[in-house]
Amino acid sequence: MAIRSGHGSSNIIGKLWRGLFALPACLLLSCHSQPIAPVQTVDPTHYDSFFLWAGVKPPKVLDQAKSVYLLAGELRKDDASHIVPLRATPQTQGEDNVILWLTIRAERLDWKESTYQQLFNQMQSWEAAGNHLAGLQIDFDAATLKLGDYAEFLKRLRQRLPKRYKLSVTGLMDWSSGDGPDGLRRVSASVDEVVIQTYQGRVTVPDYTDYREKLSRLDVPFRLALVEGGEWQEPANLESNAQFLGYVIFLLPQKL
Repeated sequence: MAIRSGHGSSNIIGKLWRGLFALPACLLLSCHSQPIAPVQTVDPTHYDSFFLWAGVKPPKVLDQAKSVYLLAGELRKDDASHIVPLRATPQTQGEDNVILWLTIRAERLDWKESTYQQLFNQMQSWEAAGNHLAGLQIDFDAATLKLGDYAEFLKRLRQRLPKRYKLSVTGLMDWSSGDGPDGLRRVSASVDEVVIQTYQGRVTVPDYTDYREKLSRLDVPFRLALVEGGEWQEPANLESNAQFLGYVIFLLPQKL
């Protein structure tokens, strides 16, 4: 039976009951609600880790870099035996704090013995020039349902890669959904990190918010790659995720 309010003591009782029911709800909201981060335009000056692709002139912001992923070459569809060089050996001897990753863009996974030897020779050349080389990164567009095949390739690569080098891969946002997590676990068995790209080409993917909240499913060390000038809204609890290693900014050619 509903308690009426507005008349004498019944009004007090009504307020008391409403208060008793309302209090747990308020406590529940205060305990579990998370502030929503604002939507931001990605400004490279706020970060210290970057992707520098071939053809992009190093911008001033690299002076603050702690780590840089440099596209060094491509293994193209028409030739599995040779990596096409895209960059001269970098010279960072005086920049002791800058950690480099040698990135290879791969369009196929059936690498030849000559491909591996060419790659490892290039990595040794980078180190011989005085660079602090963390390891190798593979940039390959592996479909979510094909992650098992990709995992087999990475397993073979990891076995060949000198143990002093780490292994990184780029990944797609939908790896965190559907059948992605199972395949991703197989991938993670061979790699030290996955860098999840939130963009396609030079723009943020329109539906990135659909995948953003699923990042908590990732049971693998990961970074998030944001495109310069793109959109980003940080999901709740991201910074407290033990697997989250930070952001990497994909730098674009500077406008004249």
